[in-house]
Amino acid sequence: MFEIVKKEWLHEVIFLIEIKAPQIAKKIRAGNFLVLRMREGAERIPITVAEYDRKKGTVTCIIQVIGQSTKLLSTLEKGDFIQDVVGPLGKPTEVEKYGTVGIVSGGLGIPLANLVAKEMKEAGNTVIGMVGARTEDLLVWEDEMSQYCEEMQYCTDDGSKGLKGFTTHLLENAIEDLKKEGKKFDMIFTVGPTIMMKFVAQITKKYNIPTIASLNPIMVDGTGMCGSCRVTIDGKIQFACVDGPEFDAYKVDFDELLNRLDQYKKYEKTALDRYNKEYGCGGKHK
Repeated sequence: MFEIVKKEWLHEVIFLIEIKAPQIAKKIRAGNFLVLRMREGAERIPITVAEYDRKKGTVTCIIQVIGQSTKLLSTLEKGDFIQDVVGPLGKPTEVEKYGTVGIVSGGLGIPLANLVAKEMKEAGNTVIGMVGARTEDLLVWEDEMSQYCEEMQYCTDDGSKGLKGFTTHLLENAIEDLKKEGKKFDMIFTVGPTIMMKFVAQITKKYNIPTIASLNPIMVDGTGMCGSCRVTIDGKIQFACVDGPEFDAYKVDFDELLNRLDQYKKYEKTALDRYNKEYGCGGKHK
């Protein structure tokens, strides 16, 4: 059993939980993820980590309520317990001294980008963060990420913070601005909505900038046994939970991944609607 030592709502559908997990906190790195299971028989939920504290023995996750399982998880409070927390899973980010690193993140990709920025800075890189969301109130954890970045740039769909537009606009502007100074990005890391990462890769390919994308396919067991997280990389099937979740963005078949992700959206909505009808939108599950 794993105790929740902190719970905080960051938005009406986004919450933070800090979990006591000393063995995981001791080993976890940027790029790794966890699988949570609330109780026996419950769905396994793959979750990325926004922060870890090796001294306290805790890991912090930021979660968006999408389906029934994340809704149930959101009803837990400080002092409650999660039955299973498995990790660290996946391969960590390949952190080294590249030079100037751009981190392009959107939506709930920002918390993971925070850890990548932290470890890239610790490795001696100059880090430029480019983050976006639909509205300003959905820009969560960007203040934490900014402490690791030489520069932070923002965009929102509605213009409520930063540039009115998309992260791809920020990226292209940043590339051109560096060129004017006789500089360049030596590596781009991108995490967030799949469609965003697809277009980020199209832009960076034009400029021949090595780019890593953190994928978020459907996952079940997190150990490579079920095969549900299969993705096509350079024409070959790989499994994001053990071979990734980070891959060379130029080699990812994003169109196939987008099609697979769309298959499950209606089922997530149906399960959440059924839960809300039975327990009420704010009701705690008993």
